[in-house]
Amino acid sequence: MVKKIHRAKPGNEVKGLANIRNIIAVGSGKGGVGKSTVALNLAMALQSQGATVGLLDADIYGPSVPHMVGKNQRPHINEDKSIEPIDACNLQVMSLGFLVNKQTPAIWRGPMASGALQQMLTATNWRELDYLVIDLPPGTGDVQLTLAQKVPVVGAVVVTTPQDVALLDVEKAVAMFNKVDIPVLGLVENMSVYVCSQCGHEDHIFGADGGARVAAAHDIDLLGAIPLQRNIRELADEGLAAFAQDYSVAKAYVDIASKVADRVAKCPRDYAVPLDAMVIEES
Repeated sequence: MVKKIHRAKPGNEVKGLANIRNIIAVGSGKGGVGKSTVALNLAMALQSQGATVGLLDADIYGPSVPHMVGKNQRPHINEDKSIEPIDACNLQVMSLGFLVNKQTPAIWRGPMASGALQQMLTATNWRELDYLVIDLPPGTGDVQLTLAQKVPVVGAVVVTTPQDVALLDVEKAVAMFNKVDIPVLGLVENMSVYVCSQCGHEDHIFGADGGARVAAAHDIDLLGAIPLQRNIRELADEGLAAFAQDYSVAKAYVDIASKVADRVAKCPRDYAVPLDAMVIEES
């Protein structure tokens, strides 16, 4: 079977970028829900299915992607002042964390943070991507508004945990994307259940079925649920991605990535920026 990855029309009507077919935002209403881990592993899962994928860490104030992929070198600056993305986990990766000292806080007002996002997106020498996954900072502030107004986003994936506190904020994130005409591709429930590594007992520490309730209330799809496992935290702390290390986690992310790719494929095509479609052989 052959599947073509086409260029989808951005939901917010912003003109697309010539070397990036589809931009997918990963956001959340609050911090601490594992959004960056989901963004990284979603990107890796899309890549595992044959796509060429980039990851832009747009969490200006707390970039964590460099640590999670185990890279701390500064990117190469070309003669034309473009920035070469860092190659990590078979992805093209860019983050403010590569450009500043990791002990240096980004004490920036909203316009500066928004400008940094635009510069990282447009000044990076992305090499023809099927998907660029953007890891947004938590909340609904300036960076998110810049994304909605300036960046050609095809759709958003919203991350939550099952607990009520997180669900209250994720509803705000869904409402924000709807208001700025960025389609919500679906919801990912992270830390959905704790599975004991010794006996296999399942414990819903943060509550059960919260993501499903919010998805149903807003008529969006629940893309999948990621369990709370120690090795996911340990591997991220060690600079190793969880996706490639644990079968059950890998399968969950592959299923989520397949649903995301399917929803992007069903979006209207964008013929404003011509780019030959890539052909992927599916086994």
